[in-house]
Amino acid sequence: MSPTNRPRIELYDTTLRDGTQAQSVNLSLQDKLLIAAKLDEIGIDYIEGGYPLSNAKDEAFFKEMRAARLKHAKIVAFGMTRRKDSKPQQDEGMRALLSAETPVVTIVGKTWDLHVREVLQVSDKENLAMIADSIRYCAKVGRKVIYDAEHFFDGYAANPEYALQTLLAAQEAGTSCICLCDTNGGSLPERIGGAIDAIKPYLSIQIGIHTHNDGGLAVANTLAAIQHGATQAQGTINGIGERCGNVDLTTVAANLAIKLNKDVLAPGGLQRLTEVSRYVYEIANLIPEDRQPYVGHAAFAHKGGMHVHAIRRVTQSYEHTDPERVGNSRRVLISELSGSSGVAEKIGRKLNVAQDKPLQRKLLKRLQECEDQGYVYESAEASFELLCRHELGLYHPFWELNYWRSVAQHPGQGPTPRTEAIVRLAVGKHDEHHVADGNGPVDAMAHALIRALKPHFPNVEHVRLIDYKVRVINPRAATAARVRVTIEFMDDQSHEIFGTVGVSENVIAASWIALADGIEYKLISDEERQKSKKKTAKA
Repeated sequence: MSPTNRPRIELYDTTLRDGTQAQSVNLSLQDKLLIAAKLDEIGIDYIEGGYPLSNAKDEAFFKEMRAARLKHAKIVAFGMTRRKDSKPQQDEGMRALLSAETPVVTIVGKTWDLHVREVLQVSDKENLAMIADSIRYCAKVGRKVIYDAEHFFDGYAANPEYALQTLLAAQEAGTSCICLCDTNGGSLPERIGGAIDAIKPYLSIQIGIHTHNDGGLAVANTLAAIQHGATQAQGTINGIGERCGNVDLTTVAANLAIKLNKDVLAPGGLQRLTEVSRYVYEIANLIPEDRQPYVGHAAFAHKGGMHVHAIRRVTQSYEHTDPERVGNSRRVLISELSGSSGVAEKIGRKLNVAQDKPLQRKLLKRLQECEDQGYVYESAEASFELLCRHELGLYHPFWELNYWRSVAQHPGQGPTPRTEAIVRLAVGKHDEHHVADGNGPVDAMAHALIRALKPHFPNVEHVRLIDYKVRVINPRAATAARVRVTIEFMDDQSHEIFGTVGVSENVIAASWIALADGIEYKLISDEERQKSKKKTAKA
């Protein structure tokens, strides 16, 4: 029992090894070191660093980690059983496993007799010896050994007697934990629970679970294993891994702590799950999954008018847990489905319409009119606020546009055309006429617009584009189709991230609308903050 008086479930992370086998994932040495540090901070119990024999990068990782001062986690080196017809001390893989000098090693062995006969092409007896010899060799020199029983659930279904013999061989040789692997990811929770119940009477050591998501049941299978007696869960952050991926440790950790009242992670670690999830996505250069349970951007997003109306009164009416428990936040999405409740929740207090139903309905009608033209405000809340300010008479322009021009010129040699933008506008009585280069027309226009405004609004240089998306709205119109551009900005002063949207038959024109909205929103936000400071100072 843990100090919290709740049963402790160990979390074993294999993002740095199994996760790197995912399509489009390639981590550098520095990436792996950064992720390991972050995992240690939240209280992951074991961090599997890789297979030391497979490449120089994994060797270097283990060398670097020897000098690391970890607060909680133990670093694990991963390897396989000795080769057939050899001794562990003669096996290159076994020697590499020990040379990593990690306190814990994980050894994977064959449990399914199909693999023994057809893949390893050894006798059943020789496979048992390979398992026992490898574990005994590492345990005798003081390593804690975790045995990964590969394909256990398929093996147990095919030949339960032999699958159990492989586990007993590992136990008798000195492993401290037997981790049962659903390697092909096709088991159902009933199979997981039934198999564990059947083998538990024969085992006197810790049981772990390692699932894959090929049937979409990795989380369910992991939780089933724990409810049937497993006390260690292996997986990866965000579920990255081969084929359909490993079990997602962020979902597992949240469910264990919140739903099953288990002790996981370090104090405060659960509240950092969203942060860690997004950190790993960023390091791995992957697009975050919006609908990811607990930590996804849409996990606590509400759009339907009835839903928004309900959560304004009682949040648990449409939320299974408080988003803050996992470091996430509630979001109300603005669309034609939102109803006046959505409008009130989004900008009611900010624009003083929280109690004004007629104004809410007026704004909703204008929103619906714009959506009929192709605008979508779910990810463009800054544009929605500007729309509302126009309707409520709370908008004033910061500049008057004379014209903009975008030119892309290919030099005739080399693959990259040169892009240039010209912006001419008036700020008060001042005429600003600026030219800028950029990585494409939108980047060039952004540079030119910021140059034009900077003499009058110096803080405008702190806003930057971080994402840009284009969607064709009516593709049947072919080249005459309307396009929707959404841009995401970061304000480096306030650290606010906000989105805008523009729609036009011309992609550059749509981009300008979204770009101008983003710059205007920055200027309005700065202006509002200044007003607030002055009021506070007077008070």
